[in-house]
Amino acid sequence: TKLLLDGLFKMSRIVRSSKYRHVFGTAEKKENCFDGVKVSGSAWDSNKVAAGNKFVAAIWEAGGGGSFAVLSNDNTGKLGTIPLVTGHKGKVLDVAFSPFNDNLVASVSEDGNGRIWNIPDGGLTESLTDPVQTLIGHKRKVGSINFHPLANNIVATSSTDYTVKIWDIEKGEAALSVSGHSDIIQSVDWNYGGSLLATTSKDKKIRVIDPRSSSVAQEAAGHPGVKGSRCIWLGDKEKIFNVGFSRTSDRCYSILDPRNLDTPLVKQNIDTSSGILMPFYDNDTSLLFIAGKGDGNIRYFEIEDDKPYIHYISDYKSSTPQLGMAMRPKTACDVGSCEVVSMVKACKTILEPIHFCVPRKSELFQDDIFPDTPGPDPSMSASEWLGGANKPAIKISLEGGFVAKPKTEFKPTVVKEVKEEKPKTETEWKQEVEALNKRVAYLEAEIAKKDARIKELEN
Repeated sequence: TKLLLDGLFKMSRIVRSSKYRHVFGTAEKKENCFDGVKVSGSAWDSNKVAAGNKFVAAIWEAGGGGSFAVLSNDNTGKLGTIPLVTGHKGKVLDVAFSPFNDNLVASVSEDGNGRIWNIPDGGLTESLTDPVQTLIGHKRKVGSINFHPLANNIVATSSTDYTVKIWDIEKGEAALSVSGHSDIIQSVDWNYGGSLLATTSKDKKIRVIDPRSSSVAQEAAGHPGVKGSRCIWLGDKEKIFNVGFSRTSDRCYSILDPRNLDTPLVKQNIDTSSGILMPFYDNDTSLLFIAGKGDGNIRYFEIEDDKPYIHYISDYKSSTPQLGMAMRPKTACDVGSCEVVSMVKACKTILEPIHFCVPRKSELFQDDIFPDTPGPDPSMSASEWLGGANKPAIKISLEGGFVAKPKTEFKPTVVKEVKEEKPKTETEWKQEVEALNKRVAYLEAEIAKKDARIKELEN
């Protein structure tokens, strides 16, 4: 009996106490999915899908130009003809919903522009071609767009011109621009307080950017593999979670302290599959989800402040491979069924909502798994944030469920438009060639000066 009690005592110490140990994922039935979509199979690494309180957006497989669909959350089942958002001249590479205006969606494209769109309540009844704002400034294709988590009308975009730009979308201008990357930027993420950005790049480095000083605050070697790498902030834990590939092409992850990026707190191989990993984090529950492109499963973990920092919980398993994935805002979760995380899985022809729930018998509001969460009101304006302000999120209780605000009209103060260029005359072409030749000669002279200076320093 003593031996048995000792054994049980040891086991009880091994089993970690956690409210989220039994979280389980359930996919919606087919009639409650968005059936009949054409999700883009583009090789560009983005989530392909975005989700808000009212709508789901999916990048569309389209030849010539770029488009995406915006579907109302209750517009499920077999979809017929779907009106699209079709303003871009090149393929759409990323989409995002505003956290403070459910009807505002942003997109970026190979045409080098970002666009802001106003979606009517109930969704589109006809194709939308005119954006309410255009973000013109990048010199090459724009690969990502992220709304600021706390400041109204601020977005960050990254481009293959190796810059990250911060835009005030009301004015339609790039308020800040950060260089410092030496290759294509693969992912960008705001920290919980919206004061810093983390980026991963094809140059295999991870960087922490202070956008308001337009500088790279920290830089370190990331995962050494050739394939895509991504990073996200772990909410108010102020750590960075970085996924990528090892030298031997194993999929792996690391947890980093932004003040000391060179020394990972945790480094771990996951498996040998080839699909790029998409990480998502829920700050209220400290749950981390990792979905691999081409996989059917989603792994989920719990993050802790102390060593070992991360605990594996379980896998959500499915036989249907995913092209992309999005996490809905916390305010879109069904509190009554103890749904702590709501995700949307993008497959080739279907968008499938997945609900992660904590099993509870009581029908009362479970305040231990639903703490107050950032609500639909920004804590500062664009000008306050650009002026250096940092304010905490305005939180709300989810008791009684969340009711989405009525549509708020986005009214830009200045509307930028893409100018349609007329064909140039022969004289204009000659002048342009002459100006470019002068520029080349100047740059060659600058390079020669720099080469001489390098030799001088080497000697």
